[in-house]
Amino acid sequence: MKNLDQRQVAQPDSKEHLRLWLRLLKVSRTVESELRERLRVEFGTTLPRFDVMSALYRNQSGMKMSELSRMLMVSNGNVTGIVDRLTEDGMMIREAVPGDRRAARVKLTQKGIAEFAKLAEAHERWVSELLGGLSGGDSAIAANFISTALRANKEAGDDH
Repeated sequence: MKNLDQRQVAQPDSKEHLRLWLRLLKVSRTVESELRERLRVEFGTTLPRFDVMSALYRNQSGMKMSELSRMLMVSNGNVTGIVDRLTEDGMMIREAVPGDRRAARVKLTQKGIAEFAKLAEAHERWVSELLGGLSGGDSAIAANFISTALRANKEAGDDH
């Protein structure tokens, strides 16, 4: 029996997919961990709080709590605690939804918009620094490949 060098044996796509997944996971965890730490140290805030503010910044007319939790892919309970604290801090307000006594719409206050603008500027700078080994063009290509994989995964899920 021949002793084959593993590098000479063609690896199936599944092995390359697994390697890619592990690398994506490592990059994601590394960047997320660093962002969490920097937000905590430099702004005294958390990544989930940043995520809630980001969603509301992009939807300045406000969002129902259920829309917000769906967008962030977390439970209503997770969002409620963050919204409570942001409201106490004067960063957002709750408004009644006409015709739905149980629902509340939340939106950033002017103070919240101003605070988020500072957070977003730092966040963008940090992400750029953390992914600085990639050019803008390389980042666009990588994002395109990942988008293709996400679309394929969604289509596969639609078949079930």
